[in-house]
Amino acid sequence: MENRTTSFPNEIVSFFNRPSGRSLMIKGSPGTGKTTFALQLLEEMADPDKSFYLSTRVSDEALYSQFPWLEEKEMRSRIVDSGRIFLKTLYTTEGGGMEEIVEASPEKPTLSSAKDFLKSIGDEKGPPTKVDRTRLSALMEKTRMPEIESTYDRVEYVLPQKTTLVIDSVEGVTHKYNIEAEELITVLQKDLVENSNADLILVLEKAQIPQLEYLVDGVISLSMGKLDGRRMREVQLIKLRATEIRQPSYLLTLQNGRFMCFEPFSPDRSRTNGWEVKPDTASHYSTGISDLDTLLEGGFRKGSYNVLEIGHKVSNEEYHSIVIPILLNFIRQDRGVVAVLTGGDHAETTRAELIPFMQNENFDNQVRIADYFIASSDKPYIMALGTRNKEEALKTWKENLAALRGSENKPILDYTGFDTLEYLRGDTIAIKDLLNAVAKTKISQDLGLGIIKPGLKLTQEIMNMADTYLKIVDINKSPCIYGVKPKTMIYAIVTDEKKGYPHVRLVPIV
Repeated sequence: MENRTTSFPNEIVSFFNRPSGRSLMIKGSPGTGKTTFALQLLEEMADPDKSFYLSTRVSDEALYSQFPWLEEKEMRSRIVDSGRIFLKTLYTTEGGGMEEIVEASPEKPTLSSAKDFLKSIGDEKGPPTKVDRTRLSALMEKTRMPEIESTYDRVEYVLPQKTTLVIDSVEGVTHKYNIEAEELITVLQKDLVENSNADLILVLEKAQIPQLEYLVDGVISLSMGKLDGRRMREVQLIKLRATEIRQPSYLLTLQNGRFMCFEPFSPDRSRTNGWEVKPDTASHYSTGISDLDTLLEGGFRKGSYNVLEIGHKVSNEEYHSIVIPILLNFIRQDRGVVAVLTGGDHAETTRAELIPFMQNENFDNQVRIADYFIASSDKPYIMALGTRNKEEALKTWKENLAALRGSENKPILDYTGFDTLEYLRGDTIAIKDLLNAVAKTKISQDLGLGIIKPGLKLTQEIMNMADTYLKIVDINKSPCIYGVKPKTMIYAIVTDEKKGYPHVRLVPIV
């Protein structure tokens, strides 16, 4: 299993995969993506010849303008313009009857024959062959509703096969004919869903109408909020009858006008095509992540100090999705890394994560991990700094840095977990160490990368000194990243499906 983007949560797919008719209510404030969700659900999960979208708020041409992908013939045939149907009913045929609503189709004779055959054998236990109009007829004693009559005709036309119908929106019908939403939903639920085996998707214009939720089989809510002043979207699974809801909320985006949600982060480490080095530019070191390089206008500037702040709920695996590509890309270009790991990270686990993408000797020769609790080590990548003699520890540090630079005086990546540094040195001395590190980085054209975890006293000072300041947060089990310096929108971190682990993509939350 790996984290990936998907059109809809698995729970919704399972909900509609049942043989019986199902009804789903979609609610949310304006701009949260209700129409996008409904249209895409129709496109991806319903048969083109057996699904319809009744638009009561805007004309079909307005929909095509807002959603260009609807222009495809397969989707165009499914859009039913409520306004046009209403106007059409003002004109009658010469015999005084209502004009035919369902257009002729070469399949109609075959379907009609099938219905006649089913009727002739009297198989009452089989699928329905006529739409139940009992409740609609009672409601129509108050008022005629041509668009609803049309949908009943279309559902019956497809029987005994299953139909998927979207009504966008419920209020568009109820306000037009001065009826209660509860009345309309009850009629549609009983006639079409329960007695005619249709799947029904109802879009509500209001975000909160709790008194209607009990009438349908499923309820989801789309919402749009702010996180640190940046847009965040999510879908909440409030009710899905007879379907297990394993995750109540999912992060989502409407990138390119398409609904996309994000599954929980769990990358498949077994599926990889190795590491593809991304070259540096004259002024920047690549982060190893193309999308992040683009976000930072080239990557990390040479001679810069860069900080990643890790949110409260972010796991090591989640923030490693950004850190590992940075380390890999730097090391694979024959450059060294000196590291003070954060709490929870260990030299052996770090080595195990990087070794599959390089030769053992590359790691052993180009990586030095500081260990302040041991006085000696037989492992070349461990800097044992646990001696009581500070001058000896400093000498060990300088010797290792010189070995990493080599005769060519190559740049190095200074990787520091500030929680470890603050614990070992105290916040006052740690700040002085940081000032020295930043100054040396800028002079030597090295690359500084600091990791901040929750609860540090150093956070504000580090933020002030950083050239680049990024935050990694967890939203509904999906790791996300956004820039404070420079300021950016939120991006979801997902495994690159084509290249596999540890390559990642950043998907904007728009």
